[in-house]
Amino acid sequence: MLKKLLTSACLIALSTQLHALELDKKNINYIGPIAEHSQLKPYETSQQAAILANLATELTKNSTNISIFGNELTWQSLASVKQLTVPGIQALKFSVAVERFTQGKMTFAGIDKGTLFINGEPKTLSDKSIELSLPTGEYQLLLLAEQVADWNKVTLDFTGKAEHDKVSLITESNQLSAKQLFDATTISNLSLAPDAQAMVITSIHYDDKNGDKAVKTTQLRDAKYQVRYSWDNGEASGFTWSPDNQSLIYVINGQLRSLDRKTLASKVITDKLDGASNFAFFDPQTLIFSWYKSAPSNNGLTKHYQGLEDRWSYARNSNQVYLLDITSGLIRQISSQSHSHSLEDFNADRNTVLLSRNPIDYQAPPHMLTQLVEVNLADNSETLIGQYRTFNQARYHKNGLFISAGPDFSQGAGRAIDASLLANNYDGQLYNVSFDGKKVTALSKEFDPAIEGFSVLNNKDAIVSVTEKDTKQLYLFDSKKSQFKKVNTDLDVVERFAISKDKNPQLLVTGSNASSAQRLQYINLKKNNAKTLWDSHAEFYANSHIAKLEEFNFTNQDGVEISGRVYVPHDLDQNKKYPALVYYYGGTSPVTRGFTGRYPFNLWAANGYVVYVLQPTGTTGFGQDFSAKHVNAWGEYTANDIMQGTQAFLKSYPYVDAKKVGNLGASYGGFMTMLLATKTDMFSASIAHAGISNITSYWGQGWWGYLYSGEASKNSFPWNNAELYSQRSPVFHADKVTTPLLLIHGDADTNVPKGESHNMYTALKLLNKDVELVEYKGADHQIITREQRFHWWNTMLAYFDAKLKDQPQWWDSLYPKQ
Repeated sequence: MLKKLLTSACLIALSTQLHALELDKKNINYIGPIAEHSQLKPYETSQQAAILANLATELTKNSTNISIFGNELTWQSLASVKQLTVPGIQALKFSVAVERFTQGKMTFAGIDKGTLFINGEPKTLSDKSIELSLPTGEYQLLLLAEQVADWNKVTLDFTGKAEHDKVSLITESNQLSAKQLFDATTISNLSLAPDAQAMVITSIHYDDKNGDKAVKTTQLRDAKYQVRYSWDNGEASGFTWSPDNQSLIYVINGQLRSLDRKTLASKVITDKLDGASNFAFFDPQTLIFSWYKSAPSNNGLTKHYQGLEDRWSYARNSNQVYLLDITSGLIRQISSQSHSHSLEDFNADRNTVLLSRNPIDYQAPPHMLTQLVEVNLADNSETLIGQYRTFNQARYHKNGLFISAGPDFSQGAGRAIDASLLANNYDGQLYNVSFDGKKVTALSKEFDPAIEGFSVLNNKDAIVSVTEKDTKQLYLFDSKKSQFKKVNTDLDVVERFAISKDKNPQLLVTGSNASSAQRLQYINLKKNNAKTLWDSHAEFYANSHIAKLEEFNFTNQDGVEISGRVYVPHDLDQNKKYPALVYYYGGTSPVTRGFTGRYPFNLWAANGYVVYVLQPTGTTGFGQDFSAKHVNAWGEYTANDIMQGTQAFLKSYPYVDAKKVGNLGASYGGFMTMLLATKTDMFSASIAHAGISNITSYWGQGWWGYLYSGEASKNSFPWNNAELYSQRSPVFHADKVTTPLLLIHGDADTNVPKGESHNMYTALKLLNKDVELVEYKGADHQIITREQRFHWWNTMLAYFDAKLKDQPQWWDSLYPKQ
């Protein structure tokens, strides 16, 4: 196999007459005969499709040979094949690249019976040819030939639909693809034994065969990462380790089971716990867990709302906390029936359980109240520790409680900002609270990263997960020194972690970097060093060209540094001009540096765009002063940062075409896209996904609109701050829009209802503006399913290709004019 792109002599291009050009046989791989002694060829059987699909799975792999029924076959050049005919199946394999959306016909002359696979997917040939529509990227074509009269007369050629439609032969695929990013194996859950000598790893991947259904694998591995036990189909979940390290409890197919770590024998504890989760050992013979029960379905003619929460489909469901005696199977409810409860923690030494609940109370922003209660199991008595307007998590430690919440927790105990500012309570802080809740000590007021969650160690220290600027990190909180020490993971984004419970705690961590995919690491906390156990990047992206990442920060007009980063396409020629995309969220969270996600920056760069991602004023992770400016702003600072940042970006990157810059964002970022369209014409095309066009309708109709607005519009309502709700709403300024705008929405979005896009679409249509609206059927606030995700990614790139590259063909093929 050659290791570089073939020369221009291998280019299959088109003349002005659009005649077919033959593919060079020297650069097409051939293997055969396969199963030459078979009595019947696949097309002569009733299982042709399955037989060929199984064979294609093996032949599409990047290997030089294959063993078939004991015979070793080697790939060779098609030009070296001299036989007239060959018994059995033969295969042709080659790869092509297209630099833009390409359409045309590929013909396989001389092959009487053949089945084509493109990137592993079977395609139907019509009269020995196939019509191709190929978005920018690289494609492997595998043709399984079952009947050929004369191999000397076999030719392959391509005829483009237009003069610009051309393909290039390549010898191996190295362009990053959407399938890689979505399908590649990732670790979705992990658990570490108390002695750190065993771990449970659940991984998922996707493929064409299973479509939207993830293929799960769950395995018990030892400290050397060797597999000791596997669960079929990855259906096991809810793993918890016994304190003595002897057994592992888990749920599978509705059963609660125990696995002996030494003998690997499994036994059923009970199969009567449908809806139960979060199992943990309260003591060696008792499990504590949560048990969820759905409310009866309402099939009547009406639905009577008793509170704002009734807009949530799950509002009247109940979650309670129970104890299970393993020996007898007896179950005891320990939470009161008056409210639904969440299990925060338990303390066997105190014989108590820590619960939280949310009684309905709209009296103050954010219009939700959390009660933290302690249940004494000796007499079932309940003690109210406190009632809080901001609350995230509570855990016991030796001398009290750790609680994470916003700066306003306990009458503003965590505030580190000027009294004139309203705190952003999405900016998580850590507190030390006495058992009775009366003494509160703020632990992170001078610690800029926002605390997202934590786990308590046996010595009263804690491992804290934080948002630090545009990264997700772990810190060790040393309770004696009241200091935060960063855990060395060498990851931009820590996704999940597990901790052992021994005297020298160990960590199991997954995460990624902006330019490299997920890794699994084993970390010795005492030594603060990381050992990689598994590397997704090496396994799935080793040969892929990844965009170059460059830091790009600028100082805004208020003298505040705004962080950003730029993804530069591979092999970019600085003597040419390139289109660019500007991405932001603008809400209360930064756009973190994960390798992939719903908005795949590396994929956009692979498609020829320079991508600028910035973190405007108002996000968490940069300190309380920075995050507080999100409150009651609704784009005031954010829009200026995005416009100033884009201007600074264009000045620093002269190879970016200033007339070919697109911008996009989702949710609050979608709101920002609409708002920017009313403020500037610096962008040539814009995309708003699930954006807010009218702050009032979002506040009143989104499932959580009033809760989010309780922070974003704190103390402001349509009746006391009409100017904010109207003048900051993009639809009220729709007449100022000059930029072409694509609105995307899931038609089942409950967070930001689709009416928000409809508001703007209606306004812009009536104003005769350039606007498009695309809805994804059945999709909520995010596009999750595999088929929809690929189509959605294609829609965004096709729109920008049309507007920024003057290449409308891809968009027209997805959305033909009717």
